[in-house]
Amino acid sequence: MREPTPTEAIDLVGRYEAEQSIPEKMRADVRLLGALLGRVLRESGSPGLYDDVERLRVATIQAYTDESDEAFARAAAIADGFSVARADEVARAFTAYFHLVNLCEEHQRVRILRERDGRPDKERAGDSVAAAFVRLAEEVGDDTALARLQALRFHPVFTAHPTEARRRAVSTSIRRLATLLEERDTAVRNGADERRAERRMLEEIDTLWRTAPLRPEKPSPTDEVRAVMAVFDETLYTAVPHVYRRVDDALQGPAAGSRAPIVKPFVRVGSWVGGDRDGNPFVTASVTRKAAAIASEHVLLGLERTALRIGRTLTLDAATTPPSAALEALWQRLRAADEDEAAEIAKRSPGEPHRRILLLVARKIAATRTRNADLAYHEPEQLLADLRVVQESLVAARAPRQAFGHLQQLIWQVETFGFHLTELEVRQHSAVHAKVLAELDAGGERSELTDEVLDVFRSIAFLQERYGSRAAGRYIVSFTQSAQDLANVHRLARYAMGPGEATPVLDVIPLFETFADLQAAPGILAEIVEHPEFAARLDATDRRLEVMLGYSDSSKDVGPVAANLALYEAQAAIGAWATEQEIELTLFHGRGGALGRGGGPANSAILAQPPHSVDGRFKLTEQGEVIFARYGDPAIAMRHIDQVAAAVLLASAPSNEQHNRETAERYADIAATMDAASRERFFSLVKAPGFAPWFAQVTPMEELGLLALGSRPARRGLSVESLADLRAIPWVFAWTQARINLAGWFGLGTALEAVGDADRLIEAYDQWPLFHTMIDNVAMSLAKADDRIARHYLALGDRDDLAALVTDEMALTRAWVVRLTGGAELLGNKPVLQRAVKMRSPYVDALSLLQLRALRALRTGATDAEQQRLLLLSVSGVAAGLQNTG
Repeated sequence: MREPTPTEAIDLVGRYEAEQSIPEKMRADVRLLGALLGRVLRESGSPGLYDDVERLRVATIQAYTDESDEAFARAAAIADGFSVARADEVARAFTAYFHLVNLCEEHQRVRILRERDGRPDKERAGDSVAAAFVRLAEEVGDDTALARLQALRFHPVFTAHPTEARRRAVSTSIRRLATLLEERDTAVRNGADERRAERRMLEEIDTLWRTAPLRPEKPSPTDEVRAVMAVFDETLYTAVPHVYRRVDDALQGPAAGSRAPIVKPFVRVGSWVGGDRDGNPFVTASVTRKAAAIASEHVLLGLERTALRIGRTLTLDAATTPPSAALEALWQRLRAADEDEAAEIAKRSPGEPHRRILLLVARKIAATRTRNADLAYHEPEQLLADLRVVQESLVAARAPRQAFGHLQQLIWQVETFGFHLTELEVRQHSAVHAKVLAELDAGGERSELTDEVLDVFRSIAFLQERYGSRAAGRYIVSFTQSAQDLANVHRLARYAMGPGEATPVLDVIPLFETFADLQAAPGILAEIVEHPEFAARLDATDRRLEVMLGYSDSSKDVGPVAANLALYEAQAAIGAWATEQEIELTLFHGRGGALGRGGGPANSAILAQPPHSVDGRFKLTEQGEVIFARYGDPAIAMRHIDQVAAAVLLASAPSNEQHNRETAERYADIAATMDAASRERFFSLVKAPGFAPWFAQVTPMEELGLLALGSRPARRGLSVESLADLRAIPWVFAWTQARINLAGWFGLGTALEAVGDADRLIEAYDQWPLFHTMIDNVAMSLAKADDRIARHYLALGDRDDLAALVTDEMALTRAWVVRLTGGAELLGNKPVLQRAVKMRSPYVDALSLLQLRALRALRTGATDAEQQRLLLLSVSGVAAGLQNTG
């Protein structure tokens, strides 16, 4: 196949882009940023770089659109023909392009959200808490719906799992570009402001191009803490109260803001960053204390600035807004503690009693941050009490809009974040606890491991004393396999604190991860709640209990189909047990961003849960690229929180629970057939002799350990001869990079074939939420895979039998999914998602071809650092293109 002429190339690219039906404003953004990147490549790249990038771009689009072997071979030949140095530059160029396209997509999402802007005619019942409340009230009545709304809880937990392939410097540059896109949108067309925005965009893209795309070394745990803090500073601190405000506005109508809100704060933010030590030797007790201190510093600084800003605006004269007796008494108390500043404030704010109080409150928050014991608040409840005195005084003085305006948002922020910001959770492996206890029971000299494990409990006690009881106390036990694994935590706490000393308040949370552990969960829970410490904690919390479910290890254990079904059954059984025991259960979902780790749209997954497994409470892990995708932009963060909380509210609606129960029973025979068939197929692959080294050969699994993604090692210590100790993240990441995505779908085709009845399966897809969600997630996973590129990765190994297993199952699964979802191709029933995947695919192909050439070189014994760098650059680029890593 000859190379197209320049005119033919332009026509080819134009036709391809037109076929994707990209919204005109987004198309304009992509063209603008793409043109600016092209200009940067000409100006700042080496001679001929732009032309080489265009050659490969046109070739991969041609190969993607006509699907001929000849076209694919020509694209591969171009990628193979570059020098290593040129391939490096080309990989960086395509990666930069993906960052810009992702930004344009995000910007378009924000545009759409603003167009909807909470308008009821633009909303579905599951799209917002307000709309969900109206629908729920129709079923259960206003009073019950209100009680459920006020008990609602959404609890995202940020983790440091290493799946964000971008450097923080790159992410920061992209955020600056996002701001410039906003400015350009509001500028007069062809005016000076538009030209200025475009000039600054060019400067920023040039900076992005010149910024090293790979981290020089792995981040430390405290680096990871600071990265998460950026999300809090830029979005969460203001986004969360805005979500509450939008819900209250929708429910109260014109009266909103002039009377007490209906909404109670329903978001709690957790963090494993600096607390999760399972397999991470770099997370120590000292790191945990530092993580809490960093988080507290950020939230207290935010609260101080907010109180100061509100105080400066409360210029309400005592003649029009007289203070209450309680406010006068509060002034006297605050003045006595801070006489000089109180005198200065009184001098600057004569006759403005509410303003004076807020300015002194800001001083007390600052003293809390700087640890000035004489002036500091000892706990957030004291600050809330002061703010409520001000609020009640304003109400009494007939100034309700000031009482329930910005001041209410500050109260919501304190209620949500406290003085700790994130509820820091500790996680450790059950085997570590058993080993330490064996050493302690034997007496004698203590090892470093034992000292470190015990110091963690002393750190939890310290954090509770310093930042409040909510700051820390949840302790997650990985690989919980018995009630004793949970009781061991309390034994260790007693060892740590010593005789006569009070142990910290602990909520010990089992993490059930493997298939066998999920099945054993109800029995383990029934035993542990009889344990004295657990029984006492249940009494103290009105019988609240938290249980964590692991998605990734169960999927690696028995395959994605059997794992999904096992997780549903485990949730149903645990939910039924908790209801019978009158326990308020919160299930904690250890979901990842990738489909092989329980990823996918959270709201549809929530609505597919079994009865009594949600009950108005939903907790899940948010990690890596998912954190920045869902919480990096304020508008998108508010939308995500609103949608998930709406799904949590609706999940327990009688109609939804009844529908899920009935369909699970109706299609139980299909589930049983799929479970057995998929598991057998999965085992035929992963239990085949020599599978583990073959997996390492045909994917960049080993090389991923060289990419400085996160502080935690990729494996717990075993060699590549065993998958048992390989973490689920590199398992998923490696298959994703090879464009196979096996962890998200393998075994489903065989499972559906075993059922065989296409009409009944189509009916199940239409009626059964769990099955519908599973099929849709697999459709997305397969759409991001590419069988032609996959075959080239599989050819790196010397096992035709295993390669055939993978490709045959991929073809079978693809055929069944298309059949069930309708249409002629994957995602035919989801045009927006299909467009996003298709728009990226040829460009991802280009990076995959560059990765393949580097991988082939490394597999043939080359130890060239340049080839290794090219591989890692391509890994980062493919991750940006697919928007999924681990």
